[in-house]
Amino acid sequence: MSAEARRRAYLEALDIDVWTPRGADPAGAMEEVEVAPQALATDWDGLRQQVAACTLCSLNKSRTQTVFGVGNQSADWMIVGEAPGAEEDRRGEPFVGRAGKLLDEMLRAVGLQRDAVFIANILKCRPPNNRDPLAEEASSCRAYLERQIQLARPKLILAVGRVAAQHLLGSDAPVGRLRGQKHTLNGGQLPVVVTYHPAYLLRSPTQKRKVWQDLCMARQIMEQPDQ
Repeated sequence: MSAEARRRAYLEALDIDVWTPRGADPAGAMEEVEVAPQALATDWDGLRQQVAACTLCSLNKSRTQTVFGVGNQSADWMIVGEAPGAEEDRRGEPFVGRAGKLLDEMLRAVGLQRDAVFIANILKCRPPNNRDPLAEEASSCRAYLERQIQLARPKLILAVGRVAAQHLLGSDAPVGRLRGQKHTLNGGQLPVVVTYHPAYLLRSPTQKRKVWQDLCMARQIMEQPDQ
């Protein structure tokens, strides 16, 4: 049995929804690494403590602290980014600094405040030098994110940036091909919208119009009767 199959069996035994992209290979891109061996907490405080004590991958040796996530724990919108940066690692909060301020502006553009959504990352620890997450690191952290999704029960996930989108959807396609369409997890029950990362927009401000289009599409999805 592959590591991913063991992961799925482990999560199902704990009655944790397994968030599988529609049409994706269940093995995904991270099949070589197993998930957390301990039973995951079934409440926010317990899960936060488990994340803070996590030593499943080598990132625990270089982090200042884990970055669990912030915001409304029963929010309709869940924002998923890639990994903490230096400032996030120092403060223990995702999306701070210039990129965080731009994310706040993006949310305000569709009538949302930062504290009205829940913000999390694919990784809970900062990779050295802000490099992309390794497959084994993302795999080790995935059960934590899946539990956060289960606890929050969002009506929509906004995946910001290539790393977040690819890991969530089990895809290697660039953001430019993933954005502009409705993706789903959990057998089509949970809509996912992909857009550019705020840090990318700081370097390429001409792409802001596309982000606005993505945000409008997300808002339209939320306004549909079945959402």
